[in-house]
Amino acid sequence: MARLPRLSVAGVPHLVEQGGHNGQALFLDSADRRAYRESLREAATASGVALHAYLLDTARVLLLATPRDAGALSRMMQRVGRRYTAEFNRRHERSGTLWSGRFRATVLQPGTCFIAAMRHVESDAAVAGDGGAADGERISSVAHHLGLVVDPLVSDHALFWALGNTPFERHAAYGLLAMQPIQPEERRRFDDAVRKGWALGTEAFLAEIAATTSRRVRPLTAGRPRKSI
Repeated sequence: MARLPRLSVAGVPHLVEQGGHNGQALFLDSADRRAYRESLREAATASGVALHAYLLDTARVLLLATPRDAGALSRMMQRVGRRYTAEFNRRHERSGTLWSGRFRATVLQPGTCFIAAMRHVESDAAVAGDGGAADGERISSVAHHLGLVVDPLVSDHALFWALGNTPFERHAAYGLLAMQPIQPEERRRFDDAVRKGWALGTEAFLAEIAATTSRRVRPLTAGRPRKSI
């Protein structure tokens, strides 16, 4: 089956995932994560991408980001991929690819999916205590959203600001959400969407996105097509 082109929509949040080649580790120490964050910050700025949340897990990266234009995510991921791979290989005296093929992404309806997607990215790290980890040991952006640090990588979305009228209210409200473990069905919903490239949102949102592209935005309906009478 031919691979569908990646769906990317300007000005709309996207959930992005990229894994290590054959499941290999992408980060072996805090220096690796620091190098990736520096590469990501430079690439996001140069490519026109607002980064809202991230997770640098051992063998995968999760990002929640809004591209300025339809090609911005691809430019960012290509840029950070080239720079970080070169630094990783040099530091660890290795060669060859680091990534498991191209990155995967899904388009998200902001009002119905954004905060849930933030939790998908950050909650495991939050529950594991990443918010209180030392600067060099943090693997996510959750400390920023709990008000414990100011992360220069993060550009706060208006929907995060809407959680409270003051920084204290926003951080407290999000902390209650982030510390709740993600339910298996919610995790599967986001994992399936990002790995298969289907947009997430209401029927009206999906119809709006479908009107802007020739690419399908959702799976075909199961079953054989009806015969016309």
